[in-house]
Amino acid sequence: MTSVPYQRTPFIVVFPDSSSARDTYGGGGANVVLEAQLLKPETESDTVVVFMHPIGGGAYLPITPALARAGHHVIYCNSRYRGVDSALIMEKVVEDLGACVAHAKKELGYRNVVLAGWSGGGSLSVFYQQQAEKPTITATPAGDLPDLTALGLTPADGLMLLAAHVSRHGTLTEWIDPSILDEADPSKRDRELDLYDPENPNQPPYTEEFLQRYREAQIARNRRITAWVKAELAALREAGRPLDEHAFVVHGTMADPRWLDPAVDPNDREPGTCYLGDPQVVNNSTVGLARYTSLRSWLSQWSYDDARGDAPKAAADVTVPVLVIGNSADDACTPSHTRRLFDGFTQADKTFHEVAGATHYYLGPDQRPQLREAVSVIGRWLAERGWAPESTA
Repeated sequence: MTSVPYQRTPFIVVFPDSSSARDTYGGGGANVVLEAQLLKPETESDTVVVFMHPIGGGAYLPITPALARAGHHVIYCNSRYRGVDSALIMEKVVEDLGACVAHAKKELGYRNVVLAGWSGGGSLSVFYQQQAEKPTITATPAGDLPDLTALGLTPADGLMLLAAHVSRHGTLTEWIDPSILDEADPSKRDRELDLYDPENPNQPPYTEEFLQRYREAQIARNRRITAWVKAELAALREAGRPLDEHAFVVHGTMADPRWLDPAVDPNDREPGTCYLGDPQVVNNSTVGLARYTSLRSWLSQWSYDDARGDAPKAAADVTVPVLVIGNSADDACTPSHTRRLFDGFTQADKTFHEVAGATHYYLGPDQRPQLREAVSVIGRWLAERGWAPESTA
């Protein structure tokens, strides 16, 4: 594969903040300021590949510079919630992505924008494209701005979903620990639902009956938290303090049976691990999904019934070409997510590819062949649609 020199240039995207109350720390005043990078090769192109993840952090992952070295122009744009999702509102992240897409076209002069949704950026990209093509959402689940129908979101010209999951709320619900009986005291547990209790009579390989009971208990716990959140918001409004928030901790959010039983949603991942390490440790660590959150963020980002960033549902409204790439050894976004994403597109020209042996991030020397394969597949797909520089097509 030819390697093309490229330049990495930081830039910012600035637009007015329509929030009723600030939910991010730092300067900016009445504006939202997004930090972004343009990876621009020496090849000329009227197409740019745009990455955004709800909490960012992927500008230096192997895939972004690899695409640039292959001659593709790439933007990695962080949302306003870079690195901290405790107050994240998915509708605001859609607004952020819309500002970046508009900047790429109007300010940087790109004719075509192809969204590249990596991991959690996948469901974000599909949600964005749905609302750009067919806007319907006028407020967050808590009833706050933004009104996505009033933003004039610019549709992307194509989508790439790379090692992606179906949604943040769907993923959390599949990972949440249903053995926790008291949100204020996570030591109170149902032993028969505690995957990490050696005295639990339910051990791998798990029975279908246990898995069904377990999944139902996960949904039930998510719904209990949601009911409490709604009651708290209602109490604040009744007290005449509608802009107040309540921050809280969600314990136990890495307890998916698939990490311990390789027969559950099988692929080539290593049993007993997850993308963050030992799942038993992560289950109670500081880095788990939704560990620190807030009332409005829970409804928009994590609530099983209320959050709207559901990629398989949103996919039905998407009409632009779509590439879905799954990794066969992914220990974060497993095959059932990839299949649900691909099957969700019913109007789009869609293409599927699985990279054998690839892990979630393509990190390490042993993943270089898989990274090259993914970049090659992306390059061919872009070229077939006239979106690759001539020198790389």
